[in-house]
Amino acid sequence: MDAEPRRVVVVGDCPLIRLGIVQLITGEPDLRLVAAVSSVDELDEHPVDAGTAVLNLRLSTFELARAVSRLCTRGHGVVVVSAAAHIDLAPAIRAGARGCLDSQAEQAEVLAAVRSVAAGETYVPGPLAVHLIVTPLHLTDREREILGRVASGDTDREIALLLGISEHTVHSHLDRLRDKVGGRRRADLTRFAIEHSLVPPTPGLGRYTHPARGE
Repeated sequence: MDAEPRRVVVVGDCPLIRLGIVQLITGEPDLRLVAAVSSVDELDEHPVDAGTAVLNLRLSTFELARAVSRLCTRGHGVVVVSAAAHIDLAPAIRAGARGCLDSQAEQAEVLAAVRSVAAGETYVPGPLAVHLIVTPLHLTDREREILGRVASGDTDREIALLLGISEHTVHSHLDRLRDKVGGRRRADLTRFAIEHSLVPPTPGLGRYTHPARGE
């Protein structure tokens, strides 16, 4: 008895690339296209059973990671196809993507990635894998300080007072950190700081105490 075809969803905001992936999937007997949409929001409007999602969206690092997370939450295995060389794919991997491809990938490689992820495996070609390994997330000393303060529970105002910078500067650093870490919530930044041992270790570096609190 033949195995049931693997279900595939294509999410892409470039009509030409989306059509190309759709035609590629449609021509394979072991794969079945169940949806082709231009955004994750559009997929939410027409939900389908979980399958492998091929994701090709022109988004920032953070927005791409968030799109991956949303698809993973719905049970999809995600293959990211990225055309932007400046996009750091590490946050997308941390968000749950199991496959990554360059948009210049050959048809055979796209199909190999889809089949691997559909089978519960991962697929990252050599050049991208090397890039992800040798280009770890880079944080400045100031970003590390701010992450540590966030993990300690300090507010933006307390961080500004403690480090001698403006709240606006703190907000700018936090925006960049959210893009790098791939999480928008403060809890995401806190988790990242804890996982990377960025929490201040001694009482002398503990939370800033505001005089008005009487602590």
